[in-house]
Amino acid sequence: MSFPDVAPLAEAFRERLAVIADHAHRDRDEEGHLQRLIEVSERIDTLIAALPASELDPRFGHYLERRSYDKALAWIQSGGES
Repeated sequence: MSFPDVAPLAEAFRERLAVIADHAHRDRDEEGHLQRLIEVSERIDTLIAALPASELDPRFGHYLERRSYDKALAWIQSGGES
C-alpha cells in the first residue's frame, strides 16, 4: 500500500491543536478564536477530501472518518505504525 503525502494534513492537525490550546486568544477574542478554529477545520476537511481513498491505510481512514485527529496525527508521526 502506498503512503499519500499527508504532511500538509499533519501541519493542519498541529495548527488545530495550537488554536485549541490558545486560551489567551480565546479569553481575549472568543469570536476570533472560534473563527480560527473554523478556518483550520475547513482546511482539514479540504485536505482529507483530496486524499486518494484507495491509498489510505484502513486504520488511518477510520481515524479521519471519526474525526479522531489526535490519533490521526499520532499515526502520521509514527510513519503509519501506531
